[in-house]
Amino acid sequence: MTIVRATLWEAAKRRLLLAVAILSVVFVAVFTIGFLFARGRLGADPIEAEVAATILTVLGLYVASFLAAFLALFLSAGAVSGEIDSGQLHAVLARPLSRWSWLLQRWFGMAVVVTAYTLVLAGALLLVARWVVGYQAVNPLAGLALMALQTLTLLTLGVFGSTRLSTLANGAVVFFAFGLAWMAGFVEFVGQVIDNVAMERVGIVTSLSSGGVVNHPGPSDALWRGASAGLSSPAFLTAAAFGGDEAGFPFTGVALPSVELVVWSVLYVPVLLVLAVRIFNRRDL
Repeated sequence: MTIVRATLWEAAKRRLLLAVAILSVVFVAVFTIGFLFARGRLGADPIEAEVAATILTVLGLYVASFLAAFLALFLSAGAVSGEIDSGQLHAVLARPLSRWSWLLQRWFGMAVVVTAYTLVLAGALLLVARWVVGYQAVNPLAGLALMALQTLTLLTLGVFGSTRLSTLANGAVVFFAFGLAWMAGFVEFVGQVIDNVAMERVGIVTSLSSGGVVNHPGPSDALWRGASAGLSSPAFLTAAAFGGDEAGFPFTGVALPSVELVVWSVLYVPVLLVLAVRIFNRRDL
């Protein structure tokens, strides 16, 4: 586990993590202040107040998922290519260490960082909402687990791309893939609202596609929608169900993901890692 420890130590020394930590603390503080000011205006009706609190909480968690996604993007963009360009990888692999072991250990170290960041930030927002208005999510453990899985899929995609592309190109591709997944989810939502089956299918297929690197957004948006459902309150989901809004809202969902989606998302990570190892083993350093 030498590479894992080295990756964690490298992450701890980078100013990126310090900047992200400071910005996250500021974000949680602003979220807390905003919730405190909004508490007196949530309304007397308990159902309406709970729905309003859900919207505030889920929007905060939506921003948290974006921050976690960008952290995964910046850490993984040069995970392999950056080490090659700096020449450090030549010295490391000169020792009795296989390429696949180095790559998997490096991925695992970064996975620990992004998973811990996602859980801590999202958990802090839930605690603030609970402290201010007594907010209760339907299934917070499932929601947090899905958010962490979303971040891991993006991290793994970044590591995979780093075995083939330069740091700059890989960062652009992963960012495009993340945006494409979000846009696909929005297209699917609009298709459900206007009852357009073609738009809905295009959104689903694009969101779950598994083609080349550029057209490889993965299930990140679908995981977020499932996570937001688990992190919503019972009153919010009930109001959405009685309102006939099966699609939820453009940035949220109203139901936990299907077993098939979870299985696909879980398999998505090791499949990309296997492909990354194969490419990296054949790459001329």
